[in-house]
Amino acid sequence: MRVRTAMSPEVFDLLFDAPRLERLRALTSSAPLPIDDGDLADTEILLTSWGAPRLDADLLDRMPRLRAVVHAAGSVQGLVSDELWERGITVTSAADANAVPVAEYTFASIILAFKRAFVHMRTPAEVLGWGDLVGSPKYGSVGRTVGIVGFSRIGRRVVRMLRQLDDVHILVSDPFVPPEVVAAAGAELVSLETLLGRVDVLSLHAPALPETHHMIGRPQLATLRDGATVINTARGWILDHDALFDECASGRLDAVLDVTEPDPLPADSPLRALPNVALTPHIAGSMGTEARRLADSALDDVETLLRGGALSQVITQPDMELSA
Repeated sequence: MRVRTAMSPEVFDLLFDAPRLERLRALTSSAPLPIDDGDLADTEILLTSWGAPRLDADLLDRMPRLRAVVHAAGSVQGLVSDELWERGITVTSAADANAVPVAEYTFASIILAFKRAFVHMRTPAEVLGWGDLVGSPKYGSVGRTVGIVGFSRIGRRVVRMLRQLDDVHILVSDPFVPPEVVAAAGAELVSLETLLGRVDVLSLHAPALPETHHMIGRPQLATLRDGATVINTARGWILDHDALFDECASGRLDAVLDVTEPDPLPADSPLRALPNVALTPHIAGSMGTEARRLADSALDDVETLLRGGALSQVITQPDMELSA
């Protein structure tokens, strides 16, 4: 069965180190050919990742035998097309694998937010000692409440990690998840309005959809408690950055932003000057050696396809209405 790849050589090398490349060759009996190498008519499995072209009608017409697209990355929003769904081509994604580092980053950010560590990293010239801070109610995890907006793959993993902590209450807001599912995970399902009024840390995990644009805007931020921290590792699309700037500039809220709108922020963005806003350059997802986890996921799917097994990471067209 002919397998081709649709990714840059740099991405391919990042994903497939020597052991993983050897596994891929063993599965396909030869080295996979890139999508820009000759006639595509024999392509049956297309292995994609970051930078792959959109699979529109013109490209699909060149691959009449294509039966599956295996995406070695997270979202397939920029990859799939109506024509692909109409042809009944199977699509899988490594979104579960990519959720792991994002959840880890988010959990670490929550822990650091409990200590306001990001603020102190941004103001190293400020001379403060333990005695200056030990009595402040802004510090500590005990008795705190964390709000998870979006019970997604990542949101669920963050909840699981937070359950390790003593006396931390977890609230979840997601209109598509039953209360019993959230309760079984160790959290409480509430409305977004209720969640915002009760949390010390707000962690965003909602998808970028038309209806989620600036879902956390000025009214929602105003509902948060004084001293709360906003953490966004989802999409900048869902957060009103002008409103966030006003709240953080006043000193009322802190923020940790791994994604922004636009992404990256301009060099002269006023958010960059605030000591209580920590910005990282979209690094929560799979980076460096973590990309090998994506390759492992894709290789598992290729192996399953070749032996005719049941795939566990299939993405359908209805899924796209609820995914980032």
